[in-house]
Amino acid sequence: MPGFSSKNEEGVWRGFDVDICRAIAAATLGDPDLVEFQVLSGESRFAQLQAGEIDVLSKNSSWTMGRDTRFDTRYVITSFFDGQAFMVPHDKGFVSAFELTDLSICVLNTGDDLSNMREFFFANQTVYTELIYEDLQDLIFAYSRGVCDAVTAPASYLQAARRSLSEPGTHRILPEYISKAPFGPTVRLGDDQWANIIRWTIFTLINAEELGVNSQNLEAMMSAHTPAIRRLLGLEQNFGETLGLEADWMAKIIQAVGNYGEVFERHFGAQTGAAMLRGPNAIWSQGGLLYAPPIR
Repeated sequence: MPGFSSKNEEGVWRGFDVDICRAIAAATLGDPDLVEFQVLSGESRFAQLQAGEIDVLSKNSSWTMGRDTRFDTRYVITSFFDGQAFMVPHDKGFVSAFELTDLSICVLNTGDDLSNMREFFFANQTVYTELIYEDLQDLIFAYSRGVCDAVTAPASYLQAARRSLSEPGTHRILPEYISKAPFGPTVRLGDDQWANIIRWTIFTLINAEELGVNSQNLEAMMSAHTPAIRRLLGLEQNFGETLGLEADWMAKIIQAVGNYGEVFERHFGAQTGAAMLRGPNAIWSQGGLLYAPPIR
């Protein structure tokens, strides 16, 4: 999925989920490049995690009660808040899902997308026509050819699909989500130390953004007198000891990938040609859902 995990022209993996893995490598091994990536799909993703063939599963499966309790695996934390949304061409003039009416919608007849859409439009007494597809590629192809006025799918899929269109900037993903789909790293059940390391890797990215520490000002921040920043950078107290890590493990994360905002901007910012709103993936002080416990 472009923006989340895909190979560039040189065959190097890039994306939001890739950077999460690189951050974990920086924290534990001191080198963000010491990662081996494997592409998994279907139920095998959990089987390979259980068997120890991989150490962490990044994104790929949304956090549900069934997945959290059936596979002897453990969802550690939400790193990306996803949900079903709508995408429309800019020239339609829609800026909110609540404005959608008298139009045709492309939707998949898999998962909960169809029922979520029907429930949303029923609640809002909307007049619309649904065009149902069985395959994601067919869905996006139909939308790109103007067969329907709008398309609905998880926002992450819409973002990846928009980047595949000839003019990504002429399409808008509307801000409202009509379902919940939290994504995040998954580990084997019972390895609490590993789970704590990954959880606090994500918390480090969030805390760094909140404190204004990023990859560009990291060196200057080493001279900061603010206690919270000094704790983040391993300059005051040793918060790596209980995790089996070096004192400066959080500073290594920031040096490798930046803070959460930098990671998001790198893969979903304006320079991609298909800017994505932070929405729920903004930090809590800016109206989002990202909230990390303090480092104390």
